[in-house]
Amino acid sequence: MVEQARWWEDHVVEVLSGLPPHAGPGVTPRPEYDTAAHTLRQREIAKVAELEAAGNAVSLRRFQRMRRGYEAAGLVGLIDGRTTRQQAATAVDERVAEATRVAVAGETDRSTGTVGRLRRRVEKILAAEHGLAPAQVAEVMPSRAGFYRLVERISAGKHTFGSARTRRSAAKSPAGPFGARTALRPGEWMLIDSSPLNVAVALDNGLTDRVELTWIIDQATRTVPAAVLRPSTKAVDAALLLARCLTPEPMRPGWADAVRMSRSVLPHRRLTDIDERLEHAAARPVIVPETIVTDHGKVFVSQNFRNACRAMGVNFQPTHQGSPWEKGTVESSFSSVDTLFAQYVAGYTGNSVENRGRDPQAEAVWSMLELQELLDEWLVAAWQTREHDGLRDPLMPGKALSPNEKYAALVESAGYVPVPLSEDDYIELLPGCWRAINTYGVKIRHRKYDCKALNPYRRQHSSVHAKRGLWQVHLDPYDVSRIWIRNHHDGGWIMAPWTHLKSAPVPFGEQAWEHGRQILAQRGRDKVTETEIAATVTALLDKAEQGPEGPRRTKATTKDRKVAARTRATSAATSKRPGAPEPPPEPTTPPPEESRKARRAKVIPLPIFNAHEEALKRW
Repeated sequence: MVEQARWWEDHVVEVLSGLPPHAGPGVTPRPEYDTAAHTLRQREIAKVAELEAAGNAVSLRRFQRMRRGYEAAGLVGLIDGRTTRQQAATAVDERVAEATRVAVAGETDRSTGTVGRLRRRVEKILAAEHGLAPAQVAEVMPSRAGFYRLVERISAGKHTFGSARTRRSAAKSPAGPFGARTALRPGEWMLIDSSPLNVAVALDNGLTDRVELTWIIDQATRTVPAAVLRPSTKAVDAALLLARCLTPEPMRPGWADAVRMSRSVLPHRRLTDIDERLEHAAARPVIVPETIVTDHGKVFVSQNFRNACRAMGVNFQPTHQGSPWEKGTVESSFSSVDTLFAQYVAGYTGNSVENRGRDPQAEAVWSMLELQELLDEWLVAAWQTREHDGLRDPLMPGKALSPNEKYAALVESAGYVPVPLSEDDYIELLPGCWRAINTYGVKIRHRKYDCKALNPYRRQHSSVHAKRGLWQVHLDPYDVSRIWIRNHHDGGWIMAPWTHLKSAPVPFGEQAWEHGRQILAQRGRDKVTETEIAATVTALLDKAEQGPEGPRRTKATTKDRKVAARTRATSAATSKRPGAPEPPPEPTTPPPEESRKARRAKVIPLPIFNAHEEALKRW
């Protein structure tokens, strides 16, 4: 458009002044354009003939129109007005367009429908708002094809006829520009979230289950310092995830040497001088969180997670309700996990029902613990070394960096301070409650915990008046075999084992315990003892472990087997806890042959039964 206007300007100026606009000093006009010898019309006729001879046929009337436009508006007057003409947004009645906008906005929270339903809604709005009769509504409404074009123009980008979830999410987005907050150092802003992983895992009793992925991602470097898989995420998982951020990722058997930190772009030698734990670590940075950004999921807004953040000196920053874009980095990263990792794993279920295979559960071959190992290795080998489009240096925007490269660049200016965790720090991250120390110990959900270290504090006031003298107790929901009681008098923690640990030596969590209580309640026993519950849970685990070919009298339900398998999977995936009580020693029993000899007594033979003699006896 501009080039065409410049072309016209050269010819029009030559006709008006005799010289082209860029003529140098001392240049004389061509004879046919000499203003002293020829009139304006003669010069115009000469220019039209010149253009026609050059292959650009232009009528005299058009050239005169262009010349008048240039004299009136300059270069702008040479632009074709058809290209700048403003048209109405819709070529229909404005009342119809406004009613369509209202109808499209009303589809946000409704189930996805068709254009036909929307047209019916528009007709009702016209009749209600403008008092039009049915005949008048039919007169102002466009044709079917015209209404489709109108709806397509008005509903652009709103997903009116697409995914309802995407439509609602897009409607929540603010209309104004988004604010930008740049993280300048690792750990300044870290985002945590949970989402189901689209992979079916194999449980040890033939069942399959879905797992949830909970991970933390660093805003500045896009590093994932910690990620965990669980059947269902609990507050303790989120709390322990903070601890994993401060712990180096150890090299595992079978991992290639290429994923060692010493062979990566990370400044391994200088970091090792500060933190000896990084000597044999994998190439995943250790990042100390400063601020954790979460949504309003009950796991993250729980008191346990808040206490864990407070204990570690981490700022807790929840997003606004219904504002997923405020932590868009972690939200979008789950789709990256699905496309870069999950879809290649056996048992992939697809990201939706319509993308699911015929029987993905039949392909599930990885247990939850094995899948956790695969995820950890993939994060180190693939995620941390893959270029991320969101990691670009402002001075070199054409080059995308990997999370490890970005961390290596930022740690030079931000520095690194190791924060090793002690046993007490770990206990602080566990969920807690307040209980009294009685003569029998501490009772939690019908379970009793006791040890000799509690003797000086039985039936004593804890000196915490806000809690009416109760004692703070922390416990692991994945292993109910022991608890930790805070010593409010002398400091530290007192570990108390479960009094019935010998009757149920297999560790199990709250889920299995509650399921055992439900089984006994279904049998008609309202008040059950913890011994009965422990025996029921142990029998449940044994019954589920035997499988369909083992000896059994009652058929294990699917829920029984899934609870048992989840318990074993979670116990295997959980690292060894500090202060774990040793299992009770096995009783020494004599060899079977010696035992039978010791129990052998004098054999008294029974007489042969004679019915005739028995009939003659007097009783």
